[in-house]
Amino acid sequence: MAQSLDEITVIAPHFKRRLSGVTSTVIQLIPEQRRQGLGILTLGPGLPAHLPKMRWAQLPGLWKSPSAATARVWHARRNNEMLVGLILRDVFRMPLKLLFTSAAQRHHSRYTRWLISKMDAVVATNAKSGSFLKVPHTVIRHGVDLELFHPSEKTDTTNPEDLRGRLLIGCFGRVRHQKGTDLFVRAMIELLPQHPEWTAVISGRISTEHSGFADQLKAVIASAGLTDRIRFLGEVDDIKPWYQRLTLYVAPSRNEGFGLTPLEAMASGTAVVASDAGAYAEMIIEGETGAVVPAGDYEKLRDAIAAFLQPQKAKEAGRKGRDYVVANFGLEREARALCDVYDSLIQQLMVATHE
Repeated sequence: MAQSLDEITVIAPHFKRRLSGVTSTVIQLIPEQRRQGLGILTLGPGLPAHLPKMRWAQLPGLWKSPSAATARVWHARRNNEMLVGLILRDVFRMPLKLLFTSAAQRHHSRYTRWLISKMDAVVATNAKSGSFLKVPHTVIRHGVDLELFHPSEKTDTTNPEDLRGRLLIGCFGRVRHQKGTDLFVRAMIELLPQHPEWTAVISGRISTEHSGFADQLKAVIASAGLTDRIRFLGEVDDIKPWYQRLTLYVAPSRNEGFGLTPLEAMASGTAVVASDAGAYAEMIIEGETGAVVPAGDYEKLRDAIAAFLQPQKAKEAGRKGRDYVVANFGLEREARALCDVYDSLIQQLMVATHE
């Protein structure tokens, strides 16, 4: 059943069917925004059924302002979402203010820069992403749901039977070169023979495009005789228990937009070794909650992992990581900061209307 637009002040389009980092952000963020009293709906495919949505047939309803404001905010996160927002605002003259969140850490194309220049406001997910923007912007870092991601008692009974008694080191995310899965596998092949109490687990989707890459990794693992100690889990239905089972999490990406997995791991009480891709360096206190190494630098990644294969050191870093995320990266902080931006945009239009 479609929800009424009368109390809705924010539309969050999502025009991609496949799971991505943006998808994960939206899935976590919108329920928190609703809990804080924001009237927000999503629009488009690729999101779980429990998220509040509007139907495409309701688009004409955006010509009418909501009951408590003179406009709505269209919060885009991709080029096609910005473009549709522009058409609705400038061609169909709907009362919308356009907001774009940028996570990319690269120079934008001319087309993207043009779209961004037409936005009413821009948010960057971290300082590094903001450095590539040519327009005024606000930095609002992503947060993590501390109720969903939290520590548990890491006893043997929490692990699947064939992994009981093992210390687990994990690497989660799509299995591909960009994510540095090969760097993780290479490090595990080199380090695990010296640390018989540890087992590595890899979880994430293997797309058809990257199946050859994954097959090569599995062949190398088999050649090293480590198939039973470097496990491919595939896509799991619920990743949260796996974060809790880990003692150490590794995020070896060569490039990222923002990257939520280190925050999810730290919120779960797990130490993290990460590259400096995305916003990873802004999440980790070097030597205390984990370590950060240059993206793509295998030797430094291997050595940083090796330093945290001391179980007590990793467990202490995990405890500190949880405290740090609670203090600095709670999802409610991100939701409140975005609400301030939404309110500012709507207020701008209300002032302009009455002048």
